[in-house]
Amino acid sequence: MFLKIKKYLFRKFKKLETDVHDLNYLFWECTTRCNHNCLHCGSDCTKDSSFPDMPLQDFLKALETIKEKSKFFTVVLTGGEPLLRKDIEKCGQEIRKLGFRWSMVTNGYLYDKEKHFSLQNAGLGALTISIDGMKDSHNWLRNTPNSFKKVDEAIGLAATSKRLNFDVVTCVNQKNINELPEIYDYLIKKGVKAWRLFTTTPIGRAKNNPDLNLSGQQLKYVMDFITEKRKLKKLDIKFSCEGYVGDYELKVRDMFFFCRAGINIGSVLIDGSISACPNIDRSFAQGNIYKDNLFDVWQNKFSIFRNREWTKTGICKNCRDYKDCMGNGLHYWHGQTKELIMCHKEKISEPF
Repeated sequence: MFLKIKKYLFRKFKKLETDVHDLNYLFWECTTRCNHNCLHCGSDCTKDSSFPDMPLQDFLKALETIKEKSKFFTVVLTGGEPLLRKDIEKCGQEIRKLGFRWSMVTNGYLYDKEKHFSLQNAGLGALTISIDGMKDSHNWLRNTPNSFKKVDEAIGLAATSKRLNFDVVTCVNQKNINELPEIYDYLIKKGVKAWRLFTTTPIGRAKNNPDLNLSGQQLKYVMDFITEKRKLKKLDIKFSCEGYVGDYELKVRDMFFFCRAGINIGSVLIDGSISACPNIDRSFAQGNIYKDNLFDVWQNKFSIFRNREWTKTGICKNCRDYKDCMGNGLHYWHGQTKELIMCHKEKISEPF
């Protein structure tokens, strides 16, 4: 009964959040160049992107349209690999001048001691670094021989900063799933305080790679692993916001699943497209900063994100958990037909 009440109250909370739709996080896909060639990349980023880096002034002009911002508002620099931009510190400084906080997602390869201090001096407030296994499995997924050595150094540096809100993310796959206990111990020894685990979305390069996608039994193992480690309270470990996980809700996260794409999370993509979470299919774009006012688009469009009744089709149509799931993470609705690629709850329940 208590769980039912909590679910009911959380549905009310989601409805209120959706109605108000405060913009809390704005992802800026500032480059699609990358110094890695990761096997699980959903956007097929390369060293020589077909898109040039977005000029800083173009993004700042769009950012200036946001007149009513949440006190929690943060600009998140993502890519590609943001550290490939030579003006990355300038980007941060100019964002701070406008009164916005900023953070960054990086593969850590270029994050050395000099960058560690220069980025913080430019106002960097939060940082996410990816590590995808121990040495061999990480280098395999990142498709870069020296990647683990570099990311190990980056994590060591970031973990020393008391003012930096820092976490590590790991993409769980066939190669590293058995290393999760070792990664857990490694991160604690490095002084990391927060760790998020996610799985591969079968899009981009990952679409037809059997080494990346987990079986239902393996996904259940990940849920059990997170559940048990959370009880120890040695590390803030959680499953990402990628999907609804049924009976594991509140066991693997601090609160119930809530896909905030287009509700609290927006993005400016490399070509100027205005969308929600940058992992979502590009066909969800709601406008473009080169012809539209960013804040007007956020306030007056995004109906496909805020009314998700259109997801009540296929296996979602008669699902008893639909009110709590609302169609799973929207990055699992891909392609022109907008069909659900995967249901986490259903996959966990698969017979062994």
